[in-house]
Parts: sequence; structure tokens; C-alpha cells
Amino acid sequence: MTDNDAVVLDGNFDQEKYPPAPRSGSVTCINSKGFHQIAYQDWGDINNEETLYCVHGLTRNSHDFDALANKLSKNHRVICPDTVGRGHSDWLPDHDDYQIQQYNMDFTVLAAHIGKEPFDFLGTSLGGMMGMVLAAMPNSPIQRLIINDIAPEVPHTAMARLGDYLHLDPYFSSLDEVEARLRETLKPFAPMKDEDWQHLARTSSRKDGKGFRLAFDPDISNTYGRRYWYMMYFNLWKYWVRIQCPVLILRGMDSDFLTESLLDRMLSKLPHADVVEFANTGHTPTLNAAEQINPIQDWLENTKPNSRKKTGSRSRVEGVQEELL
Repeated sequence: MTDNDAVVLDGNFDQEKYPPAPRSGSVTCINSKGFHQIAYQDWGDINNEETLYCVHGLTRNSHDFDALANKLSKNHRVICPDTVGRGHSDWLPDHDDYQIQQYNMDFTVLAAHIGKEPFDFLGTSLGGMMGMVLAAMPNSPIQRLIINDIAPEVPHTAMARLGDYLHLDPYFSSLDEVEARLRETLKPFAPMKDEDWQHLARTSSRKDGKGFRLAFDPDISNTYGRRYWYMMYFNLWKYWVRIQCPVLILRGMDSDFLTESLLDRMLSKLPHADVVEFANTGHTPTLNAAEQINPIQDWLENTKPNSRKKTGSRSRVEGVQEELL
């Protein structure tokens, strides 16, 4: 295990909800100073033509989709990469390369390696921004796009909240301390039970001597300070309006990233998009429970090319379903 590896999942978790991925691998990608490895988890039948990529947020990793991938892998092949600088992927020698163009070049290499086109794409937060750009490009292989709690621009208040802790690189003497930290900084995540926080702590940390640090390159914050604030002004609306494939927007109703006004603007510019909103949820919906997974599964079923239904729907999930049915 290298010093930037995430901790191997070996805790006392609900293994029915969070089993390990049946396969994992890596691909070699290029950056401005050399080459690096992008790690990924691979779920479901390797011969299944229905392929879904799930891409995480700014400081997160592929394990955020463990519960979702486990459920959807019954009908899809699900590929969950660690973007460069996160999880089991390499860190970049030049922090200026931590930006969307690099992430999307890496993703293109991964998709070519998997070799299944067209495919579906689900992106949470930063992963959603990556998906917007990829889906808007000419001849895009994305056939359906799911955006989890992000807009083509990021509100100042949301960016400021991230800035309060992103630049820090704390040391933890135990996983309990990691969990306490994540409960504080990721408080808007929902739904979350104790077992979910424990899973998050173990899969969000890396060994450092006798203790732990978070499983991402702290130099990501150096790029964040310039490129992400700049993105507030040079944003992704020009890509959003070009997307032609079916789109599902997931939103936490208490989100400070995808506000109601931003959602309304997204729908006015892309009226064929469908929306599912989750009550009592901030940034981001964790997609780890039935009330959030089932709407995704239903939408994927209803938007197959041979069974596509009317688009532009909007629904709200109020209750909590205890079991992953």
C-alpha cells in the first residue's frame, strides 16, 4: 500500500449494502509532466452492454457509489473511477493540472479501455460538471446523463463553505477521529446512518504512519483557489444548453450548490430534463438508500431507447424507505 492509497474496506459494515467490488483495475493516463494511473472499481456482468459510469465529487472517491453500484449491477455494468489525486489513483506532480480538462481526458482513456459505447454517465458535484462537458461535445458517447446536485455554475456561498476546510490536511490518530471530522464537514450529506459514516470514514482515509489522513491530494486546494472561483464567472452554461441526450437531475432540497433558482434556470434552458428532489437533504444526496436509488433505477428503465417516455417530469421524494428493495 502506497502512502496515497485509501484504506482497504475491512470494517464491521453491512456487507449486503457495502460489499467489495468484484473487480478493480487501473489505466495509464498522461498529464503535463508525465504519466499517472487512474484506478477504478468494476461491478456487474463484464459482457453487459448496459454500462454506467459513476464519477464522484471534488474530494471524494469511487467508494461513494458502493451501495448504488451494488444495486444497479444486477442490470448494468457499473464502472466507478477515482479521479486523479483521489482514492487509489496517483497524485499529479503539478497541481495546476487538477482541472476539468485533465479529468475528462483521463475519463476518455478509461472509457476507451472499457470499450463499451454508448454508455450512461452519473456525476456527483464535480463529476456532474465533467458529465455536462462530455455530454455536450460533438459525437459524445454518453447516451443518458444523470447530474447529482450540481448546476453549470457554483454559488459563492457554497464555494466559501468548501474553502473553509479544503486547504487543510489534518492528521488523525484513529478512524473514529476521521469519522468525527467527516460528520462535521459533510453534515449536509443524506441519508446517513452510523454504518454509513463508518463506511465513509474507512473509505475516505489513507494510512500515514500510525495514523490517517484524508484520501485525496491536499494540493487540489491550490487549484481550487484559482480555477474554481474563476468557474463562477466562466461557467458551464454554454455546455448545458448543447446537451441533447436524456438528462436526470437529482437535487437535495436543502442544497447550497444546486439551489432552487439554479434548478429553475437549468430547466428553462434544457426543458427535456427530468428532476427528482430529495427532502431533508443538502449537498449531496449520498445515493446509498432505497429512496434515492430506486428513482435512478426507474429512470434508467423508463428512458431506454425502445421504451422512452415523455421527458421533463419533476418529482419529490419525501419519505424514507428503510430497505434497498
